[in-house]
Amino acid sequence: MNRLIPQIGIALAVACLVLPHAARAAGSKAIPAAQAGTARLVEADRDPANWMMYGRTYSEQRYSPLGQINDRNVGTLGLAWHARLDIDHGTEATPVVVDGVMYTTGARSIVYAFDARTGKRLWKHDPQVPASALGRGCCDIVNRGVAFWEGKVYVGTYDGRLIALSARDGKKVWEVVTVDRKQPYTVTGAPRVVKGRVIIGNGGAEFGVRGYVTAYDARTGKQAWRFYTVPDARSAKTGDATMKKAAATWPGAIPWNFGGGGNVWEAMSYDPDLNLVYIGTGNASPWNRYLRNPAGGDNLFLTSIVALNADTGRYVWHYQTTPNDGWDFDSAQQMILAELSIDGTPRKVLMQANKNAYFYVLDRKTGELISAAPFSKQNWATGVDMKTGRPVESPDADYAKEPKVVWPGAMGAHNWQSMAFHPGTGLVYIPEQEAPWVYISDMNAKYDPRVWNTALGIPPAPEDPKSTAEFVALFNGSLLAWDPVRGKAAWKVPYKSPGNGGVLATAGNLVFHSTADGRLIAYSADKGEKLWETFAQTGLVAAPMTYRIDGEQYVAIMAGWGGSFARTFGPVAAQNRVHTVSRVLVYKLGGKETLPALPPGPAVSTPPPLEASEATIGRGRTLYDTYCVYCHGIAAVGGGSTPDLRHMSLTTREQFMGIVVGGLKEANGMPRFLGLVSIEDAAALNAYLVKRAHDELNEKAAAPK
Repeated sequence: MNRLIPQIGIALAVACLVLPHAARAAGSKAIPAAQAGTARLVEADRDPANWMMYGRTYSEQRYSPLGQINDRNVGTLGLAWHARLDIDHGTEATPVVVDGVMYTTGARSIVYAFDARTGKRLWKHDPQVPASALGRGCCDIVNRGVAFWEGKVYVGTYDGRLIALSARDGKKVWEVVTVDRKQPYTVTGAPRVVKGRVIIGNGGAEFGVRGYVTAYDARTGKQAWRFYTVPDARSAKTGDATMKKAAATWPGAIPWNFGGGGNVWEAMSYDPDLNLVYIGTGNASPWNRYLRNPAGGDNLFLTSIVALNADTGRYVWHYQTTPNDGWDFDSAQQMILAELSIDGTPRKVLMQANKNAYFYVLDRKTGELISAAPFSKQNWATGVDMKTGRPVESPDADYAKEPKVVWPGAMGAHNWQSMAFHPGTGLVYIPEQEAPWVYISDMNAKYDPRVWNTALGIPPAPEDPKSTAEFVALFNGSLLAWDPVRGKAAWKVPYKSPGNGGVLATAGNLVFHSTADGRLIAYSADKGEKLWETFAQTGLVAAPMTYRIDGEQYVAIMAGWGGSFARTFGPVAAQNRVHTVSRVLVYKLGGKETLPALPPGPAVSTPPPLEASEATIGRGRTLYDTYCVYCHGIAAVGGGSTPDLRHMSLTTREQFMGIVVGGLKEANGMPRFLGLVSIEDAAALNAYLVKRAHDELNEKAAAPK
């Protein structure tokens, strides 16, 4: 086990718009809007031409009944149109298409409206997220999309606002602040509209905040209800019955200054018949349960699937996937609602491929666990006790006394990237991955809202070619077709890298999957045979979607490399050899458009002589692993999203002190470290980066010609 640690080295509507064809052809800037609301969203499955919600329907199946593009003709799919976004950064949104208009988002929460047939931009809304907010989130300045209802488009902004825009022209209708701006909250997830209320969560557990989800009146922005996912220090005495119940699972002297975590940063589903909203809650703050929770306890409602009354936000039931989580096993992955025949009986179920590598099937009315089976490599549990619903933890994952290598690690066996359910095949298609992590308990950690608060130690990162190759070989990904009734894989397509994008299933016996190395691929849904692929000129992390206009089916995806894998796992991500070019890409049968050539990459200067002492370089390495690794990559190897600091330009090298300490590039999302890093520290950090630049030059010189 200890031999692996240096190799692993992980540091870490009815709402609608009516857009007549004639108006589109005339290039009208004003988009006529008709009133429509809840009923149309509830019946969205009967409207396959449109994709009106994040997951197409409230069930979040990401399955389209469209079949014009199918397993017999998908080979003729070509680019119909493309549109460049303003900022080349991580791009994670799923577009919403309503009556011929596409609404989507890019980095910094910028909202765009396009003619979905031609790609003509109709309007743009930039919420002007302040530069000071851009560097304080865990996993890139991304946004996963909008909600649509009654002629309005709703977006959550990175700095914690919820904004309602007119779908006609993009002008702001109302705006509310959903978080305490004195705390390091962020919002990256797509809102959902349920019964005239906009529901939005937030992120920030790594920086030490308390999670919750809030519903706002969709017409006025007035708060309707709020549900906290974890208690606070007062909950045992002053909280309602649910918070008192949760507080009882956090015994002892709890370090509440770490915030608690449990953020609802991504997953939500809704069952109109049961009137239940399902939320997936996140990890703890801090990750280290031995520091956070020395007396033990489940720590509700961390890493849980929670059912809430849609009208009141009141707790109905919960299922906790990882009680007393100590590994960053969020339950923020997509929750699919479907009907399955189990033991000959139809069951209305909720399904989740959890970050912890177990696939859960729950009764969505009661929360009863129906099945739980591992779908990916894992060593943290020997199974799930079906009588209690609790995992049986393995001593292999207990890092209280010594470091442990755990599968899956903090990246998860399945992360936020969307899966899809095909009712025809009965299979769930999962962007699965194997990605370990080294867990080292740090019982001396102190809370600091400016940095990641994991309370974990940092193992040595791989810096030589041999250990780097061994490290990279431990990571891989796949598209996994999972049978949720039998609890086993039906087929699997392996990839060389984890961090791949989301999935779309269609009635054409197709599954579309986007990949970290920049491909959009179509497979047959029944057998997993590759039928078509195209290169997007950038890594893909978003999920494809599909819609129909004037009888013609389109497939669309937001392209742009970024997110936590691209930023942190540099040596693994670098093998994909992609960079970030953010676009909307839309395909149709017989499409003839082509993408323009990629611009040249940034100029790289020759590093200055390596003159610093080993002690200074060692100090710089520690500083890098503390403050830089989560954005610029393990061992200072860039993954193609943020700048590779081994390749700094001459100007950047000259401005290094001003950037790190003074905040010269704060407007680009690079935070200032004034007060955290001294001038001497910055010099040591620069020495380490110069050393890593020389390491790369030496490796290239020694490589076989």
